[in-house]
Amino acid sequence: MSVKSTKNNYIIHTVLIVGSIAMLLPFIWMILTSLKSLTESTSIPPTILPKETRWYNYKDVWDILPFPKFYINTILMLLGRIAGSVFFSSMAAYAFARLKFPGKNILFMIVLIQMMVPGQIFIIPQYLLVSKLGWLNSIKALIVPGIVSAFGTFLLRQFFIGIPNELEEAALLDGCNRWQIFWKIMLPLTRSGLIALGIFTSLFAWKDLMWPLVVNMSIEKMPLSAGLASLQGQYSTNFPQLMAGSMIAIWPMLLIFIIFQKQFIQGIATTGSKN
Repeated sequence: MSVKSTKNNYIIHTVLIVGSIAMLLPFIWMILTSLKSLTESTSIPPTILPKETRWYNYKDVWDILPFPKFYINTILMLLGRIAGSVFFSSMAAYAFARLKFPGKNILFMIVLIQMMVPGQIFIIPQYLLVSKLGWLNSIKALIVPGIVSAFGTFLLRQFFIGIPNELEEAALLDGCNRWQIFWKIMLPLTRSGLIALGIFTSLFAWKDLMWPLVVNMSIEKMPLSAGLASLQGQYSTNFPQLMAGSMIAIWPMLLIFIIFQKQFIQGIATTGSKN
């Protein structure tokens, strides 16, 4: 049994290593392309290593696009969406997990349905609402549609379900009302879930491309994802500059993942657990 178990471990680790390398290859190719010339990036057969490392691609793309403005817009969008998603999703999740009220299961089913349908079907009604409010070409247009999260409600509901009922019953006996139980007892116990939701919300907002392009026509009001789209030409694209801009845009997300990878993995694991 020991020999068989060791052999299985070798096979599993080999498959995981091969899969990890396969996922890293596009990222490595992006880095190499950002250091090539335009001719090398479009040559057939493709060249793997650049003949001369062209670090000035990063300087050129930084001069072409207003990256400081992109970072400010993106950070404001992230902070607004994270604050709104954590606040509203935690309250909804607590209600679905711990309270009893008529139509609870039907309402939660409606929340789940929002996760099952493509997000593109909400673009037209959201655009009409933002337009009626006069928020086009503004940071508010980037934040408000993302402050309510069906995924966040489902994720935090899993955390609230895992908290023992005895804590809530003891708080009720001590005279706490529902808001005090939620705010002072239940919410601190789901700290890892809140961090996980914040990370997920950051990732979803950081890569959001279609919505910023729909509501904002001014490049000064665009986040990083939409700003980089302006480097994509209709007939030709400077791929080294595009890859250099992508590298400039993704490093904050890589840093966030490295710092909070424990909570990120825990959030994924909890999402798939049974009620």
